[in-house]
Amino acid sequence: MPEDDRRLGRAVGSSAEASDPELDRGRLEGGSPRAGPLADGAEELRDIQSITDAALSRLDPQAFLDVLVDQVKDVLRADTAAVLLLDHASAQLVATAASGLEEEVRQGVRIPLGRGFAGRVAAQRRPMIVSQVDSTNVVNPILLAKGSRRFTSQDVDLLQLAADRAAVAVQSLTAQLDRAAAVALQRSLVPSALPPADGLEMAARYVPGSGNIGGDWYDVFTLPSGELCAVIGDVAGTGLKAAVIMGRIRSALRAYALETTDPADVLSRLEIKMRHFEPDTMATVLYAVFDKSLDQVRISSAGHLPPVIVYPGQPAVTAEVPSDILLGITAQKPRRVTTVGFPPGALLCLYTDGLVERRGVPIDDGIARLCAAVTAGEPEAACASVMGAMADAAAPSDDIALLLLRRLPAGRTGAGQDPRPGG
Repeated sequence: MPEDDRRLGRAVGSSAEASDPELDRGRLEGGSPRAGPLADGAEELRDIQSITDAALSRLDPQAFLDVLVDQVKDVLRADTAAVLLLDHASAQLVATAASGLEEEVRQGVRIPLGRGFAGRVAAQRRPMIVSQVDSTNVVNPILLAKGSRRFTSQDVDLLQLAADRAAVAVQSLTAQLDRAAAVALQRSLVPSALPPADGLEMAARYVPGSGNIGGDWYDVFTLPSGELCAVIGDVAGTGLKAAVIMGRIRSALRAYALETTDPADVLSRLEIKMRHFEPDTMATVLYAVFDKSLDQVRISSAGHLPPVIVYPGQPAVTAEVPSDILLGITAQKPRRVTTVGFPPGALLCLYTDGLVERRGVPIDDGIARLCAAVTAGEPEAACASVMGAMADAAAPSDDIALLLLRRLPAGRTGAGQDPRPGG
């Protein structure tokens, strides 16, 4: 998944010159005049040190931006300083940090891209001189009330330096916020507890990757007919966007499952929905519906890895479930449903590629390792065994989702599941 797009900026002096075109993060603006050009090299050095103080780097990103605008305002002897970020989705600059202009942040000031001097600098990606400060070139009424000034070339250099540092902080801040939001969203969508199901016991794991959070998920739910449904899927990409789309797909699939019990029909409807509302998204999904008798499982796969099935007294094998084209690409053929026998004691293992895929190793080798690790024992013990066998010394770089469903052996009744499916 690409970086979040909400980052752009420019160091700009109001009624004066702006930053180097290569600096594309944030806008800094000044108000009242300073005493004049920097008196000498020593004073300029002090100003630079004030902005590049290593101690600032130990602050969290938002605190860093808040302190940085204070430092810039003091160095330039200005009334105001602010940082604005470009939200590409709305094509607007958004006030993010300010000193002497705090109301700009509190009021959520937004400047349309291309309007006002800040909007034009962001759109054209080059410096500009504002010789007249009025409503024709300043969109924000708060800024108009603050007055204006002309910056010196040394001022512009300092603004460039501050914008450089703001860029790093903005990247870090956005990455932190996106990851925190993605983790929270992902964990909220993974079932907090697997539903009880007569004659079945279940266990599951979800482990986020060490890099960006991805779009892996699993789901288990019952239909009004009494049939039990199991889903596992993986949205292409990483980060908050993948997690958000995963949540939409999960909700849509549940809704379509209430309209038809045919797994292929559900995935076909989901494909139409995705091509309309998420046209640039691809995802793999495997959807299984267990008959009320549990004797059979009907499975349809949209480009997902084959499930592993274990029958009592036999080694685990990949189920012969054909994989149709993944979601997000127009299917040229009708999607297929495969019916798999599921006798007492059988165990079905659903998983995402983070469990079996390793750089430089054929994925078939990873699936073979998984088959060797899966047993037809109690799902919680089998789940722990699989994770132990497949785990590397380092944290996984990709998300892992794992779901095991076992039909109780003959002579046993009731329902059981792992009380900590995300554990």
